[in-house]
Amino acid sequence: MIDVLLQTLPFFAVIGLGFGAAARGFFPPEATAYLTRFVFYFALSAMLFRFSANLGLSEVVSWPFIWAYALGGGAVYLLATAVALFRRRGLEEAAVEAQCAVIGNTGFLGVPMLALLMGEAAIGPVMLVLAVDLFLFGSLIVILITGSRDGRISPAVLGTVGKGLITNPMIVSMALGFAWAASGWALPEPVSRFLDLLAGASTPGALFAIGASLAAKSAERIRTAVWLSFAKLILHPLAVGILAFLVFPVDMFSASVMVAAAGLPVAGNVYILAQHYGVAPQRVSSAILISTSASILTVSAILAWLSP
Repeated sequence: MIDVLLQTLPFFAVIGLGFGAAARGFFPPEATAYLTRFVFYFALSAMLFRFSANLGLSEVVSWPFIWAYALGGGAVYLLATAVALFRRRGLEEAAVEAQCAVIGNTGFLGVPMLALLMGEAAIGPVMLVLAVDLFLFGSLIVILITGSRDGRISPAVLGTVGKGLITNPMIVSMALGFAWAASGWALPEPVSRFLDLLAGASTPGALFAIGASLAAKSAERIRTAVWLSFAKLILHPLAVGILAFLVFPVDMFSASVMVAAAGLPVAGNVYILAQHYGVAPQRVSSAILISTSASILTVSAILAWLSP
């Protein structure tokens, strides 16, 4: 556990550095927004394109993996929804809380950290986790909130979901990478070096941006945020782990990557959606702050448990 903690600590130290810089005003909110945009649209996209262009779609897609992750996440999603409805929070707030329980910071934290700690072989499973999060759970919150407000699921809602997917740079970069891999052509050396250079900025940039964004988060409705953090950091990896290790024929390494990815803290894009729809943004803010802080120990513990 201590050895793994020492391995993960530098990643969280960069997050802490970003938090400190933003908290002291040295790195203003405008700088955080532009750094996040750079990482999201350029550095991280370059990393995902490079990996997918060298892998190919057939090497990534595994239906047992998809079923294990989707059903495990779905079980936690339903539980979080049921708890919210039991507290009489309404469907919109339930959808936001359920999103907190299953959407981890896979893009900004999971891709760079797990690739370095578990090896480049982890990239395929991590990208599959990211794809399920974006296509399945990322669509659900839009459908549920918009459908709840309109009283029905209209074609316009599905159009909004589709537009959000095809304009997401992470999806676009992976799709273009797989398309390139399908062509059978090797990346030209100058292009490969360009992608390596740009992708190299994704890990420190993403971690620093996470920390800087946390400085603007507030801790309110602590009890609910603690419950959502527990669901994300403990119940989510537990649920997908049971299905991946015991039910579906997922190979041991891919199952380990899946569980590690499921144990990541609540993603920042959940806050963006909550703020966009005006549904419980403070609650999400608290869940992100608490889950990210606690994940220093929980992620290390999960990785230590998964280590051979």
